Order: sequence, then C-alpha cells, then structure tokens
Amino acid sequence: MGWLPDETGLEKCAANHVPLTPLSHLRRAADLFAGRDALIDRDVRVTYAEMHARVSRLVSALQARGIRPGDVVATLLPNTAPHVEATWAIPATGAILNTINTRLDADTVAYIFGHGGARIVLCDTAVVELAEAAISLMDGPGPAIIEVPDPQAGLHPTGRHPVYEDVLAQGSPTAPWVMPKDEWESLALNYTSGTTGRPKGVVYHHRGAYLSTLSQPISWRMTLFPRYLTIVPLFHCNGWCHPWMIPALGGAVVCCREITAAAIYEAIADHGATHFGGAPIVLNTIINARDADRRPFDHTVEVFTAGAPPPAATLAAIEPLGFRVTQVYGLTETYGPDVECLWHEGFDGLEGDERSAVKARTGVAMPFMEDVTVADSEMVAVPRDGASLGEIMHRGNGVMKGYYKNPEATAEAFRGGYFRSGDIAFRHPDGYIKIADRAKDIIISGGENVSSVEVENALMHHPAVSLVAVVAKPDGKWGEVPCAFVELKEGARAEEADLIAFCRQRLAGFKTPKRVVFRELPKTSTGKVQKFELRTIARDL
Repeated sequence: MGWLPDETGLEKCAANHVPLTPLSHLRRAADLFAGRDALIDRDVRVTYAEMHARVSRLVSALQARGIRPGDVVATLLPNTAPHVEATWAIPATGAILNTINTRLDADTVAYIFGHGGARIVLCDTAVVELAEAAISLMDGPGPAIIEVPDPQAGLHPTGRHPVYEDVLAQGSPTAPWVMPKDEWESLALNYTSGTTGRPKGVVYHHRGAYLSTLSQPISWRMTLFPRYLTIVPLFHCNGWCHPWMIPALGGAVVCCREITAAAIYEAIADHGATHFGGAPIVLNTIINARDADRRPFDHTVEVFTAGAPPPAATLAAIEPLGFRVTQVYGLTETYGPDVECLWHEGFDGLEGDERSAVKARTGVAMPFMEDVTVADSEMVAVPRDGASLGEIMHRGNGVMKGYYKNPEATAEAFRGGYFRSGDIAFRHPDGYIKIADRAKDIIISGGENVSSVEVENALMHHPAVSLVAVVAKPDGKWGEVPCAFVELKEGARAEEADLIAFCRQRLAGFKTPKRVVFRELPKTSTGKVQKFELRTIARDL
C-alpha cells in the first residue's frame, strides 16, 4: 500500500531524511540573514549572527552546569531578549523548555518545578523572590536559579544567584547544538492554566512545532522580513510558536515587556512592527488608547486575535485605526492557533455588521492540521446548519503528545481518535466553525441554552462598554439566568437598567441579563477573563 513493487535501496538516510525541528530555522537564518535584525528589545538590537552566537553560548553554559538531553530547564521571564534566546538555547541542548507563567502563586510554581523536574530556572529579577519562595515549599531540591536582570526596566542583580550575562560569557559562541534524532522527541513542556485542580503538563514534539511555524505564515499572509511584536507571553504556548517561526522568514522579533497602548504604538512607529498576536483585550487597549499614547504609522499591522471570540463591535472599531484582524483559535494542547478565520474573495463585498460578523467567526483548520470538526458525544459530526451544537475536536500534527505523567487524562482527551477541546460550537453551511461557548460557560435558563458569547457580543455594541463577561447566576425559578460583569470606557457612564434594556432590543427575553455588575474584570496574564471568579461572585448576588 503506497509502495513501489521493488524499493531496494530506497531507504531513509542522512541525505534524504532529517527530523523536523524549528531549530533548523535559526541555523539557516544565521547563515542567510547574518546581518539582519533578529531581535529588538527596546534599545537593544541583535543581528542573526549575534543571536546565533549568544544562543550557542547559552547552550554550552547550560551544558557546563550539567544539563543533558532529556533534562527540563524552566523559565520565569517576561517577553524580553533573554527569553527569546532561551527559547532556542534550551532545546538546542537536547533539554525540554518549560516556560512558566510569572503571575502564578508560589505553591503552583513549586508544583510545576517538582512535577516537571526542572534542573535550572532562568528567572527575571522581578520574580526572583517568587522562585525562591516556590523552591522553599518543595520537599526535595529545587532548580538552580540563574538570575536575569533587566537594566532597561531598572532591575539590577540581587547578588544571590549567578547572573545571565556572566553565565553567557562563560559559554562558547561556536558550541555545537544537539539536534533531535527523532522529530517525536519532546521540545517543550507547557502547563495549562486550569481553573480547578493542578495544572496539566502539555508536551510538545519538534515535528508539531516545526509544522506550525510553516503553517501560520500561510494563514497570516506573511512575506519575507516581518517584524513580529511579542504581545502573546512566551510562557503561553511558547508565544504561539511565533518566536520559532520568524527566522524562517528572516524577520525580527520585537520584544514587549509591558503590554500597554503606548508600548504597542511605540513598537509599530519606531521599530516597524508589522504583526502581533493577542487576546481581544489587547484590541480594546488599542481602541481606547489615550491620544497621548497614539503614534502615527504608515503601514497596515496584521493581527492574530484569540483567547475569546472577539465581539463584532471590537473588530469594526479597530480596523479603521490601521490594523487588519484575523480571528484564530487553538489551545495549549494544539501549539496555540490551529484554526483561522480564512478570508477569501467571497467575503470582499461585505460591509458593516455583516463584515464584522464574518471576521468574528472561529474559522477553519490551518494547513498543518488534518481535521478540525464539530461533533456530538458519539463522534458524529453535527449538521452544517449554523445552529446545531457540538464539541470542537482536533486531529493532526498540531496536537500535543499528551499530558505529562497523566496517562488517564491523556486517554480521555484523545478518546475517539480526536483531541476533545471542551469548546462548544456550530458550523455554518460553508464549513466555518463558530464557538458558542465553553461547555462550562453555557447558561441553561428554563431549559433553554444561552450562549454567554452571544450576550457579550450584544453588550459590546453599547457605546459605553469597554469589556464584558457573562456568566450563569443561580435562579430559583429558571435554574440559571445570565449575569453580566461590565467594564466601562474611561469617562463613560451607564446604568444597569440601560444595559438590560439595550440587550432586550437585541436578544430574546431569556437571553437578556437579569443583573449587570460594574467592576474591573479579573484576567489572566494573556488577557483572558477568569470567569470562574465571576461565577463565585454571581452565586452570592
């Protein structure tokens, strides 16, 4: 099956078969694009030749500290140049990269250190005390700390740990890299930010990351030499694999330590940033920026947005500012985005709300995925009728190896031959997926299913609303009713009754919020609203 009758001598060999790995991109770029910008971090610029040398220094320095293939090396770093360098250097020792969210509590960091078995952690000075506290909570020895100061942010060494630049100085700029012998070898270990229980360790392989780095430029319509702004945290799905992608195109990674409107506009105006990814909250930050923070620029900035379905009102407001937004979707378990709202000429004639509604669709599978579908509990695909609900399921090279040290959870996630996302969606007749909600976010009111996303989209059209999240509130009569938590735009005013009446004009009565609470919404470091906190508040209202 698929073989010629006689394939004598047609064997895999060094000449015709090389394991796929994103590490190949930087090795190639160091040769082809040696003098081009590879990395920009505020006042620091690094060429590809310099970056390759610095990465090689870190490779040999880590090896001198005992790191061997199969070990785990962690990071507790913001989006700065050392984090980008570590993203390359740690896998180039044959070790597994474990990027950790800098906003976690010490107990959770201690759990990740212990569960993942990190030998060393590269740690920003701002969170050194977090790492120290986490290590103090561990039963056995924790990872050794290499401190990464940031003089540009006014962060200087504590004097308690080896310092990053000193460690690099001890390494060799020509040190050889350890390339994978098998593309199924583990590349990264990313812990999910679960809302209940301990986070699960998602294991990436070299093959999946490599194919993602060649697929996403197609979806993003990228050409050579982009300038990518790192708004997605590098500890979140390894920055959606984007730092591994950019050298394939000879582009530059522009670091953004603090995600503010001023920093985003500065990166675009001064460093020519052409692309970035981020949650819808980032789009709102740009839309609602103060005049003093805005900067003029003369090119269109391409944006991947994910994390929650962006309201059509947000998409309509940001495009006139010079940003072209593509909705993407994925999970930690799928290397970040694996679905895109692919735009084609059939949509070109759409305007206004129709155009924004299409752009807010979740989309279709990216090229590196075999299939992304919506199916019921029996693995039967739902009709493409724009209404029938099912669970989004993923299959292909962009799915994780599984959950580290958790075969039961892995087996359950892969039951039926697909990765089960837990996201509830329907499909339009043209095959485009549209998320209705997370399974846990569906509100069942009087036996009717209410999509929190639909209610949020309606509220986002109100001129005073900046951000909204809708959750279920227990109700003695209906079981559950929608409850909206709202952040208003700076200087704007609105009353609860105003917003309820606004929704009633746009939604069925059972979908209209019965309560509206004005408050700042709790968010993760990637901009996702933490609805589990809001559900707790709603229960007591």
